[in-house]
Parts: sequence; C-alpha cells; structure tokens
Amino acid sequence: MLKAFQSIMAGLCAGVLFVFGASAAEAAAPHQAHANFRTAVYVTVDATRRLSDPAVFAREFARVYSQAPFDHVYIEDYRDSRFATDAQIDAVKREFEAKGIAVSGGVTLAAGGRNGQFGTFDYENPRDLAECKEAVERAARHFDQVILDDFFFYNTKSDADIAAKGKRSWTQYRIARMRQVARDVVLKSARAVNPHVHVIIKFPNWYEHFQGLGFDLEKEPHMFGAIYTGTETRDPVITDQLLQQYESFGVIRFMDAILPGGNLGGWVDTFDTRYADRYAEQLWDTLFAKAPEMTLFSWDQLADMSAIKPGDRPWANSDTSFDWKKMVAGYHATPGAKGPGWASVAGAALATIDPVLAHLGHVQTIPSYKPYRSSSAEDFLENYLGNIGLPVAATPVYPTQAPLVLLTEAARTDPHIVAKMEASLRAGHSVVITSGLLQALQDKGFSDIAEWRVTGRVAAIRKYYNGYGAGSGNLLNDPAKSRRVVFPEIHFFTNDSWAIIRGVAGEKAFPVLLMNHYSKGVIYVLDVPDNIADLYNLPDGVLTQIKTYLQQDFPVRIAAPPQVALFAYDNGAFVVESYRAKPARVTVILSGHAPHLADAMTGKAIASDAAAGQGREDDDPTKRMAEKQRKDIGEGTAFTVTLPAHSFRAFRYRKNSD
Repeated sequence: MLKAFQSIMAGLCAGVLFVFGASAAEAAAPHQAHANFRTAVYVTVDATRRLSDPAVFAREFARVYSQAPFDHVYIEDYRDSRFATDAQIDAVKREFEAKGIAVSGGVTLAAGGRNGQFGTFDYENPRDLAECKEAVERAARHFDQVILDDFFFYNTKSDADIAAKGKRSWTQYRIARMRQVARDVVLKSARAVNPHVHVIIKFPNWYEHFQGLGFDLEKEPHMFGAIYTGTETRDPVITDQLLQQYESFGVIRFMDAILPGGNLGGWVDTFDTRYADRYAEQLWDTLFAKAPEMTLFSWDQLADMSAIKPGDRPWANSDTSFDWKKMVAGYHATPGAKGPGWASVAGAALATIDPVLAHLGHVQTIPSYKPYRSSSAEDFLENYLGNIGLPVAATPVYPTQAPLVLLTEAARTDPHIVAKMEASLRAGHSVVITSGLLQALQDKGFSDIAEWRVTGRVAAIRKYYNGYGAGSGNLLNDPAKSRRVVFPEIHFFTNDSWAIIRGVAGEKAFPVLLMNHYSKGVIYVLDVPDNIADLYNLPDGVLTQIKTYLQQDFPVRIAAPPQVALFAYDNGAFVVESYRAKPARVTVILSGHAPHLADAMTGKAIASDAAAGQGREDDDPTKRMAEKQRKDIGEGTAFTVTLPAHSFRAFRYRKNSD
C-alpha cells in the first residue's frame, strides 16, 4: 500500500493526473521526508487565507519545516461558513509546489457549533446543500485530490429533518440521506468541474457510533474509493470520549479491513494531552499499524511561534522513547519563534519511529468480528483488550479461516452469527465470545452449542484461580491489586464446561473464562466486567492467563501489567509499548523450540529467563513474584525486559531451527 501511495503522491508533485492504486514504478517521489511513510500537514482555511501573503508563508513555513519535515499538504478552502478565495488557494498552492511539496485540497463541511456540540450542515436545508456544493466545487477546481475532514456527518433535528425522517429511525434516515448527499452533491459536483478529481472521505475516531449520525462504513468507502482514518486518541483521562491509547493502532487495522488498499493514512492532532509523550504515542501507534501517510493537524498549531511545555512528566529523567531533552537540544530557532513547538515534538517522534518501521513486516492480529453498523454496551472493547496486551483488531467480515475469532456483543447484529460460529467450530477453530454476546444470543440458538446463560445477577470478585480438573488450581492474585471487580454471573453445567479461570467470592466460584468443546473446535466465553475499564484492575496473573488462551496460535505473547500493548508482525518482529507512568516489567513468551530473541534495532541478543537464572525462589519478594509469574505463563520460553515509562521497544525472534 505504501508504494502505491508514494506513486500517487509523486504524480501530484509533478502536477500530473493520477489514479488510485497506480504502480510504484510509474514515478519516484520528488521529495520524501521519511523513508518508511509520508508526512502531511493539514492547512485549515484560516491558515490558507493567511499563507496567501508571501511574507507570512515564508515565516511560517520556516517554523514548521525546520522542526517537522513533511512532503504533502492538504490545503483547505472551506470550514464553518468561511471560504478561501480562488486567488488565495492558488497563491498558497504555488508556494508549496515551489518547495517540492505535494498539494491536495481539503474541505470541512461543518457549521460551527453551539453549547459545546459540533454543528453539522442540515442536509434538508437548501442553503446548506448549496454551500456544500460550492465548497467541493471550489476545491475540485484547484486539486485532483480532495479530502473531506471528518465532519461529513449529520446531527441536526430541524422540522424539515423530522418530516423527512418519517417513521424511520434516525440511524436509518441519516444513513440513507448521507448516501444521497455523497453521491448527488459531493461526488457529482466535484466531478462535474474536474472529471479527474478523487475525493477521500476521512472517518473520525468514534467509529462505534458512526451509523447514528450518517457515516456509512459499508457503502461510503466504496463510493469514494479512498478513505482516511482519524487516529487521535488524545488523553484517556481528561477527554470526554476516554478513548484508549491502543485505538490509534486498532482503528487503522479496522479501516484497512473495510477498504483493503484504500486506507491512505492516519490523522492526529495536538489537542487534549497532558504531556508531550502522549502526542508522540499517537503518531507511533498509527505508524506501527502500517499507515502509509501520517497527517499532522493542523498547520496553525505547528506554526505557532510559542514554545510548548513538556507537561506533567514525572519520568523526565528516565531514558524514554520520546526524549524531550534531546528534542530541545536539537531545536533550530527561526525568526519570531520563542522555542520548540508542537512541530518539534512531531519531528522528533517521527524521526524516532522511521528506522524502526523498516524492521516490521505485515501486521498480525486476533480478528474481532464487528458487523457494519453495529454498536453495543461493549463499545470499544477491542481497545481495552489491546491495552492489556492482546493484539486485537476489528473486521467487518466474519473471518472464516481464522484459527481463533473474537466475538463481542456487536456480533449480535449478524442474524447468521450462530451458524457462522458453528461452522468455525466444525472446522476445528476456536471461538471466543463475550458475556455480552452470550446474553444477547442465549435464547436465539446459542444453546445448541453450549448451555450457558447470563443469569442477570452479578458478583464482586477479588480472588482468582486458574486450572481445572482435579486439584485446586493456582492462585492468580497480586497483593498490589485487591480491588473488587463486578462481573455478570454465568451459569453452566459442570463437566460439560469448565471454568479455566474462575473468580471466588465468599464460598462461591464464578467463571471468568469458561471453555467447552464442540465438534472439532473449542468455544470460550470471556466474562467482561460490568465496567470494561475494570479489565485494568484484574491481577496481572489473570491477564496473563487470558492472553495464554486467546493467543494460543500466536508465536509471541506478553505477561505484563495493563496499559502495555503488543504489536506483532509476520516476519518475526514485534513491538512492546508501555503507556504507563512508571517502568513496566514485561515477560515476553515465545513458542517453538529454543527460540532466540534480539533487539530489532541493535541486534543484541537477549538471554532467556532460564539462562539468566531469573525466577529462583528465595527470600527476595521481587524474585518470588517473578517465579509466580513464570508459573502463570504456561508453555514457552520467557524473556524478561523492563520498559521505561511511555516507551516502546522493537524485537526480532527466531526459532532454533531457523
């Protein structure tokens, strides 16, 4: 995908027409800031108007490019009822082209906002439709590629909207209406003035709720032919959405599955971060997911002459992946600037990740089936699982060939889901369902596979065991984690099914991970806490056991505390990243005969725990805990490493026979 995208951008730089999916051999990019991805900056309409002054352009270009080299810009002509003139667009376009920068257009079909809520066009209002048409026509006159910023949704409920909706749900009405607007207003109008124009639709980060506001992941990507992905997760504590860090990776993989080869990049902004590392992490995770282009939003923040502050960084003196001190030392001042800005953070982060990407193959994940237009009480669950170290990615198509498939409550919207599960099991595959999906299906045919039921009662648990059959199992508790977690109660028949991870409250046991054999396969139900975020409050031993079962076919897994993610690739490379504020002790478990592990960047071999003599039981409580963790991880060769706060490390492994 990257090579094809480079060819597209090369055509733009040369001022020629292009077609999506063009061969990389057609032309070489005349300018590329990084070796393994392209870097773009989005220029909002206010910046477009400002940059039409050559003196302003020279000053701001020097500020941005000196900190964060880039090779592509999206020049916006419209946002919130404000237009750039044809003359202003042409002037800015010429300036960037003279610098060897590829240029594309941008349009934000937004209508400001009120009371903190984003304002969209009312697509039953003739005036709004006319403004939409004018905005896309103006962009298409100047550019052969135009991106729609992620406001092409619909949240108004005017009298005209209510009348047009009729007896349909808001979701049904809005999806149908936005398909019409996309076809008859946006695409038709743009192509009428420029038959060669390609319009990209950018989707934002709140993908679980798209359908309710008219975003249509089933049809729109194919109507436009190319998509872009908002990967901004910002801060998971202070923002209203509380998006988990892993989503910057996972949402790229989801969009890649929706339009293979047509997801052109990821998009991150500078907003709502408490420390500089959080901005860098969003960029890294977008690129770990193999996005071919990284767009920085927006020019205004990157060109700001103010000096930014590092933020709340108690790890400031640690050897972290984002090196604030090194960034400051390498800063080159430009006239009017008061110190390093957001572009400095972006430039340092991208320079750090670029050489790492050269070592990574194709992404490998556990598929989680998420049908089009599905939503549930387990919204964004994949991202929480990613944050406990499970390399999960959603897919809109049921993965019939996957050795293990994860099914959350969202899968209930597929009327044939039970039959698909049974087919996987008969083929010898494993199926993991969540307690939410079990509750949705237990009276809709699932009992033909396993007679499990969510009872409607809950249990508050803080003691956990693994194992089954004769014997008591191993205690999985961690003295540092004694908080009670509330789980739905699942009823099952002993010896037909077995709780391979169980919680104990008082004198009663409750399944946390329940297993049953069916035909040639194995079915599991993962009991999801009432509050999904309580996954982070489970003892590390419980998390390790969950990963042991769900990654049974993965060559690598990790035993680690929560907020540590694993990104795996098909060439023996993998990345472990910690979002924690303190160092994280991580045990890497490799399958196969006597595997070898090395740092991917230095090639330095890493000794296994057995070779290094780790885990011996003595009076040292740290070593006793290490021994306990070693027992929890099951089969495989263990290698223990420590990651600094908010840092990643790339590794390569090989089997002894390789």
